[in-house]
Amino acid sequence: MSSYRQIFKSTALVGGTQVVTTAIGIVRTKALAVMLGPAGMGLAGLYMSATGLVGSIAGLGISFSGVRQIAQAAAKGDERQVARTVMTLRYTSLLSGIVGTLVVLCCCVPIGRLTFGDDKHAWGVAVVSLTVLFSNVSNGQIALLQGLRRLKEMVTAEVIGAVFGTVASIVLVYFLRERGVAWFLVAMAAFSILTSWWFARRVPVANLTFHWRELSAEARGLVGLGVALMYASLIAAGVAYLSRVLVVRQLGLDAAGLFQATWTLSTYYVAFILNAMAADFIPRLTAAEKDNAAVNLMINEQVEMGVLIALPGVMATVLLAPWVLRIFYSKDFVAAADIIRWQVIGVFLRVVCWPIGAVLIAKGRSKLFMATESIYAIINVALLYVCTKVWGLTGIGVAFALFYVVVTIAVYGVCNSISGFRWSGRSIKILVPGCLAIAAVFCATSFLPVFWSLVFGAVLTLAVLVGCLAGLQKLLGVNLWQAVRRKFQPRTL
Repeated sequence: MSSYRQIFKSTALVGGTQVVTTAIGIVRTKALAVMLGPAGMGLAGLYMSATGLVGSIAGLGISFSGVRQIAQAAAKGDERQVARTVMTLRYTSLLSGIVGTLVVLCCCVPIGRLTFGDDKHAWGVAVVSLTVLFSNVSNGQIALLQGLRRLKEMVTAEVIGAVFGTVASIVLVYFLRERGVAWFLVAMAAFSILTSWWFARRVPVANLTFHWRELSAEARGLVGLGVALMYASLIAAGVAYLSRVLVVRQLGLDAAGLFQATWTLSTYYVAFILNAMAADFIPRLTAAEKDNAAVNLMINEQVEMGVLIALPGVMATVLLAPWVLRIFYSKDFVAAADIIRWQVIGVFLRVVCWPIGAVLIAKGRSKLFMATESIYAIINVALLYVCTKVWGLTGIGVAFALFYVVVTIAVYGVCNSISGFRWSGRSIKILVPGCLAIAAVFCATSFLPVFWSLVFGAVLTLAVLVGCLAGLQKLLGVNLWQAVRRKFQPRTL
């Protein structure tokens, strides 16, 4: 199977799952938005950000480093090493999850004061502490499936967990209203751990006996790389937390709810591409880490496929932002249309730069990875502070777009110095017209009357969709329409 087809296959599998989980998420978000309003959505975002800081520390990054080590061992056919890593992951994930939960429980009052400015939500923080334990254990189980590239089992677990978690969350919020926000977050995490455990236990792993010293040495290896990845997760959680607190302090809790809503919605379409990269691209890139030519080729191919798949959806979101917000949330969220238009520009650039930045993880360049993540975090928060001061609510989106412009340039320079990465001619031919098309739709929605912006944007988006489909067919070497027709054609006896 060609590399392009492998990328497309994993993207289609994870993407199909993402369509289902997104639909489930839309139902859940719509119900919560109607029942709770922007303030309730903001409350959920603050709970997740507050406990996310502790969760990132407790996780130690071992679920990510576990994927890398399992992928390396599997590529060599080393069943003993795979079994050792899996067993170590299970023990360390459980232990670190328990420690993290206890820390949040003991510090629920100061965390509540720091986040909300009072003690009223300390009990909610204590309840949400359970998500630290559930998430840690679930991530360890998913790492096994991902490292062995058992994508079908992994995505099935996600769908089942999302279905049951959504039903439970809607019921809890319906009866408890705002008091149910903390419990619905726990319910989502609880069903995630149950489904991931069910599928992970079915994966055949060598039943070997290890001395505790072997497991201890393996744990040190996991934590060695995991600390850098944990640091990145901690930085990301810290930025998310500080960003929401900053928005609350400067613009109010309703603004935080709009921020949470637009962030969730702007990432819906491209989330399946990024998830596919994480699920399949990292293990493949890790296996080829010592071959810079192969690494650079993989990155270019991943970017090309990602852009062709993401571009039409990004343009449609920019064009239809007010209506999308009204449909997925409520009329109270339409004020955030300009935020989401800027945010999806940043999300598009994230699709472009993420595969490039992944080379640091694949090559185990932990110190450089930590240094760049620190710099990015400072830039992110600084841009949000300045842009919200200058542009108010719209500045939330402007800051996000500007941030990913900076990150894309920086990541390219770093990767070029490590592996000699350069854009291929094909990548440039896809990227430049794509950026111009997004800019054209954005300008139309900003300066033209609503009717004419819709006409112009719809025509251009449709033309780009046709062009992207043609580009995909060329890369894959297949006729997509005929392939889909054959897939659904009834079989004859």
